[in-house]
Amino acid sequence: MILITGAAGFIGSNLVASLARRETRGLIVCDWLGNEEKWRNIGKYEISDFVHPENLLDYLDQNSDKISIVYHLGAISSTTETNADLIIQNNFCLSRDLWDWCAKNDISFIYASSAATYGNGENNFDDLNSCDALGRLQPLNAYGWSKHLFDRMIMRRVKEGMITPPQWVGLKFFNVYGPNEYHKGNQKSVVPQIFEQIKQNGVAKLFESHNEDYSNGEQLRDFVWVDDCTNMMIWLSNNQNVSGIFNCGTGKARSFNDLAKSVFSALGIEPSIEYIPTPLSLRGSYQYFTQANMQRINEAGYKFKTTSLELGIKKYVQDYLCQSDPYR
Repeated sequence: MILITGAAGFIGSNLVASLARRETRGLIVCDWLGNEEKWRNIGKYEISDFVHPENLLDYLDQNSDKISIVYHLGAISSTTETNADLIIQNNFCLSRDLWDWCAKNDISFIYASSAATYGNGENNFDDLNSCDALGRLQPLNAYGWSKHLFDRMIMRRVKEGMITPPQWVGLKFFNVYGPNEYHKGNQKSVVPQIFEQIKQNGVAKLFESHNEDYSNGEQLRDFVWVDDCTNMMIWLSNNQNVSGIFNCGTGKARSFNDLAKSVFSALGIEPSIEYIPTPLSLRGSYQYFTQANMQRINEAGYKFKTTSLELGIKKYVQDYLCQSDPYR
C-alpha cells in the first residue's frame, strides 16, 4: 500500500486523485480533517485506511509489511505561523522520525521541501545537493527554516554514509496552484483570491512593489500547476534509482500581472487591476523573484513539459472555480 501524509491537504489530495486513477495498490491517508470541509478534498476517492498523525508511528510499526512507499506531504505550511515550537515539531521532528522508519524498513521516502528554503534568492535557486550549498541559504520565516533544517539533516547524513531509505527525494515546491486549496484561507494561492475579488466587484487587487527594481504587479514567481507536481512525484516513484533534493517548478518566472490577466481572460472579462500596499508585517520577508532551476531533475531523466500559466489558470478557473463542485 501507499502512505500519504497530509493527504487531505492541497498537494496531498491532488496526489491522492492522481494515484487513485493509476494505482491498484491501496491508499493510506494520514491527516487531520477538522470541523470544516477539508474532507471534501478526498471525498471522491476510495481509501484503504485512515490514520491521524499522532498515531502514525505506531501504525507504521504495526503495518510495516504492507507499505511500499511513503509520500510525506504533511506540514504546517503557513508562512505566517509564528509558533516555532509547533512548526519544528510538525515539520522537522515528524519528518526525521519518518525518515528513520523508512531507512530501517527499506521503504522509499518522498517528501515535501519548499522553495521558501531559498530565502530572498540571493544565492540563486539552484538545488545543489551539498552541505556547503545548503548552508549558504537563509530562509526568511520559520516555515522555510523548518524545511531547510530537515534538508540539511538529510544531506549531512548522506555525506557521512549513514543509513538511508532505498530511495529518498525532497521536492522544493515553488508557487503551486490548483484545486483543493480552498481550506487554506489567506494562505491559498493568489488565483482563487483574485477570482473571488473579480466575482465580488470586478477588480483584482495586487500588492504594490516596495522595491525600485520592480514595478507594481511585476514581482515575479515560478507559478506551477499542481498536476505538474504530482506527475513529478509519480515519475519519481517509478524511477527508484533517482534520489536527491530537487526543485519542483516550471523554470520560468511570471509576474503577478500576468497571473491576474490570465484569470480575467479565463472569465472572458477585460482586466481591471488595483495595487494596494504590502502589509508592513510581510515586507521584510517578501520575495520579489523566484524561479526554479530545473536542470538537475531533467538530467535525472524527467522530461515532462510543464503547463503554461495561461493554460493552468484556464483549467483551474473554468473546470473548478466556476463549477458548483470545485473539488477534484
